Amino acid sequence: MITLVDTSLRDGMSSVSHKFTTGQVAAVARGLDRAGIRVIEVAHGIGIGASSIQYGFAAATDAEYVRAAVEAVGAADIAVLYVPGISTLTALDAVREAGANTVRVATHCTEADCAEQPIRHARDHGMRVMSFLMMSHKLEPAALAEQAAKLDSYGAQVIYVVDSAGALVPSAAGARVAALREAVRADIGFHAHNNLGVGVGNALAAVESGATYIDGSLRGLGAGAGNAQTEVLAAAMERAGHDLEVDIFSLIDVAERTIAPLMTEPQIVDEAALTLGYAGLYSTFFHPAKRAANKYGVPVREILLELGRRNVIGGQEDMIVDVAAELSKHMRSR
Repeated sequence: MITLVDTSLRDGMSSVSHKFTTGQVAAVARGLDRAGIRVIEVAHGIGIGASSIQYGFAAATDAEYVRAAVEAVGAADIAVLYVPGISTLTALDAVREAGANTVRVATHCTEADCAEQPIRHARDHGMRVMSFLMMSHKLEPAALAEQAAKLDSYGAQVIYVVDSAGALVPSAAGARVAALREAVRADIGFHAHNNLGVGVGNALAAVESGATYIDGSLRGLGAGAGNAQTEVLAAAMERAGHDLEVDIFSLIDVAERTIAPLMTEPQIVDEAALTLGYAGLYSTFFHPAKRAANKYGVPVREILLELGRRNVIGGQEDMIVDVAAELSKHMRSR
């Protein structure tokens, strides 16, 4: 059984500057629930507790978003994202009290040990725990599996290969999922970004290699070129012989009639998104890099390629401006 998880109301927040209203969150969650989606991720795009001048202020608090979604659904679980160093246990308790019953604890792929405290706290308070190994392309399958084994030992019930940069291709995605499947007792998930245009293909490869939780977002709404598209995933999975127990046409209706009017721009693989995937950079660098390019008069491609050469990861967004300023200075001196 494959469980399709929708992250339009969390990863998709990055595409609308975290400005969905609680009413819009409720409308989308209601439609997803009616279509058969049983896990819906909600709140600030960077994770709970991230609403700030650094990451962008949201239109409502995380607890308000969660409460709106919980009140709108009948059967779906409401999930939140927890990033150690940004999120706090206090923030987690607040959204749990608002009705969230699933937490997805996300760490860089080499830093699984940072997830132990929130995983154990969440399990102690009765929450289901999914764990994200972000930027999974940075580690070869065996090394990634070693990190996953730590999460397994802490009590994570689902462990995700997360292609935060959209840098994987199907063979590489499948290899990482297969390595985790051999190494842990937990279920395996896969979260795709579409910066190389293969998000859905990667998700299909992940399922063939043993993943049973697959993330998507309606219309692909998400950071960079967006995520694997929920309604397309549902159709492709069905064609591949998998029963997701969702109503494909209901998903299409929510995507077309509820999400599409809220989008500020289409999710496409443009120059910046493609360069993100090619350079292996965190997808949330997409908008900040474009803003820095405009401010400093430097091609966005050059900024992203230099960031890639420096192996910058999520949490180092300040480097975007530093690199843009350095490149601008160099250009003026020539």
